Amino acid sequence: MGRRSFSLVTAAVIGLAASQASAADLPRKAPAYVPPAPPPITWTGCYIGANVGGVFARRSADFGSIGSLDSDTNSGFAGGGQIGCDYQFAGTGWVVGFRNMFDGTSLSRTRDLGFVNNSLEGVQLHTRTNWFDTLTGRVGYSFTPGWLIYGQGGGAWANAEANLTVSNAVTTFASSGQSRTRSGWTAGGGVEWMFAPHWSAFLEGNYMDFGSNDQTVFASVSCPAGCAFSAKTTAATALVGVNYRFGWGKAPY
Repeated sequence: MGRRSFSLVTAAVIGLAASQASAADLPRKAPAYVPPAPPPITWTGCYIGANVGGVFARRSADFGSIGSLDSDTNSGFAGGGQIGCDYQFAGTGWVVGFRNMFDGTSLSRTRDLGFVNNSLEGVQLHTRTNWFDTLTGRVGYSFTPGWLIYGQGGGAWANAEANLTVSNAVTTFASSGQSRTRSGWTAGGGVEWMFAPHWSAFLEGNYMDFGSNDQTVFASVSCPAGCAFSAKTTAATALVGVNYRFGWGKAPY
């Protein structure tokens, strides 16, 4: 091999080695970023929230031997807040929990019931529900991630008035009743949707029964020795609300 050919081969080898070294020095492209999967939805945790809706009450009153004086329904506004906790069993859609809800209401009604026993004494019935409070346990099923259908039941308390006034055109002879807290029971159910991390909204209906409130009325003509007065109250609610959730458990899926 001639000196010229040897020089050309040597230059080619040196150039190839230099190009390989330069390629090795070039920065490598980083792999494409793949964001982590969002955490699975779980209903396990505690929450606090607010609600608003309507309340529909039915009241009946009996006045001694005269019998039933009145039975009617009326409706009003209800609104307040709730706090509670849920637990979702691992690997299933079953959810159990408890909740306390407190709502104020605008329920109020006054009715003139006419005269009793053909006397000059008229009867007026005034009813009002100021607030109700329920403490319930609930059982639900998450039939798809983010949706929960549930039933609930427990105790109920209400600050209610049932006042009966007996009077004529000149004088009020007797008035019975006072504002008091009455206890009863409640049952209902609804559906809840977790529409964003830590946030859920619900729609539900409930029935409440507060039993009978027994009192005695004394009136100069109709009830000089006293007449028993009894009022029974039941109510139903239709509510929508929103909860902020504080998750504290592992995802069940």
